[in-house]
Amino acid sequence: MHEKIHRVVIIGGGFGGLWTTRGLATAPVRITLIDRANHHLFQPLLYQVATAGLSSPDIAAPLRHILRDQRNVEVRLGKVVAIDVTRKSITSKDGTELAYDTLVIATGATHAYFGNDAWAPHAPGLKTLADALHIRQRILSAFESAELAASLVDREEWMHFAIVGGGPTGVELAGMLAEIARHTLRDEFRNIDPRRATVRLIEAGPRVLGGFPESLSAKADAHLRSLGVEVCCGAPVTAIDATGYALAGASVKCRTILWAAGVAASPLGALLPVARDRAGRVLVEPDLTIKNHRDVFVIGDLASLQQDGKPVPGVAPAAKQMGAYVAKLIRARVERPEKFPIANSNVAVSKPFHYADYGNLATIGRMSAVVDLRGFRFSGVFAWLFWLAAHVFFLIGFRNRVAVLLNWATSYWTYQRSARIMLDSENETR
Repeated sequence: MHEKIHRVVIIGGGFGGLWTTRGLATAPVRITLIDRANHHLFQPLLYQVATAGLSSPDIAAPLRHILRDQRNVEVRLGKVVAIDVTRKSITSKDGTELAYDTLVIATGATHAYFGNDAWAPHAPGLKTLADALHIRQRILSAFESAELAASLVDREEWMHFAIVGGGPTGVELAGMLAEIARHTLRDEFRNIDPRRATVRLIEAGPRVLGGFPESLSAKADAHLRSLGVEVCCGAPVTAIDATGYALAGASVKCRTILWAAGVAASPLGALLPVARDRAGRVLVEPDLTIKNHRDVFVIGDLASLQQDGKPVPGVAPAAKQMGAYVAKLIRARVERPEKFPIANSNVAVSKPFHYADYGNLATIGRMSAVVDLRGFRFSGVFAWLFWLAAHVFFLIGFRNRVAVLLNWATSYWTYQRSARIMLDSENETR
């Protein structure tokens, strides 16, 4: 009689889900990886697609292609709408039900508007390729609309760009937008001078890059201002609509507002019978399982875990480490069940997950970045080269690395951006 093979279902093909899947490549398990998209996305470079520096295939690769040689995995395209931890099954939107022995949920995060969801249509965030393409369309369309504007007032509204949120994504978007306006589009229009565009970065806190040391934050601020970015700290945006935003009690007319201020956990966490934090993240046990159901793991941005009195950050390195940890634990449970039982217990019997924080990086435009590596802090050109090497190294696939290097080299020498293609506005899919 054949022994039943252990069924692992992984929801989400991001960093956490993919690293779990690859970590189980030689394990005696059968894996089903489910994602709403057919690709793995390298999110740290998503803003480059939004600002026309890179094209979509440069930072994304089909999951089936990535896992084509891993014989113990099946990739499914679908959206999970129900999780039954008692029956140990999940249900997709099309009604398909799938049983599991171990479930790994790694569906990441989405945009958070702090209770102001009506702002979303007017201030898109950046989490998916669709988001990036939509933002790119809005940025390029704004310059085209300014070129055709009938009045100076309309032209100024189209030439005003506001980014809400001064974290790494906001800083990177602001720096790239300033470069597009000052250099890429220079001399290409007849009725406007793109260099006169206003790029404003708005941060409710006292400084940009609040998660970085103050010295690096100050350098980032100074470099943004040298690029022509207006940095506004210490006052939150209080209203956003189709005509603009309100800041410090004053209404500002603006047609292009980008959101980089907050994230909320994937709504899939609400399907689990466990507590969540204020951002909707699932409170997990030290071994990344959920309370009373040690056959269910939650990892990546969806997991809420305290370490040394601080929350484990929702960043790519943490998701990768969680995925690798969970893969090792699943393998141990399958191969040595007497030592690592999967019984529903509130007592963790495995070594707790520990996040190794190697630091933070953020780029601020052409040949400038800030790096904080466990107290070793530097900025400028060397930091930018370090940032470039780190991001290219972690890209999935040789083809992606070569394409990104070629595109960046071209951009460096010419100030041009290879992905400045707009869709027909009447046929744009948003």
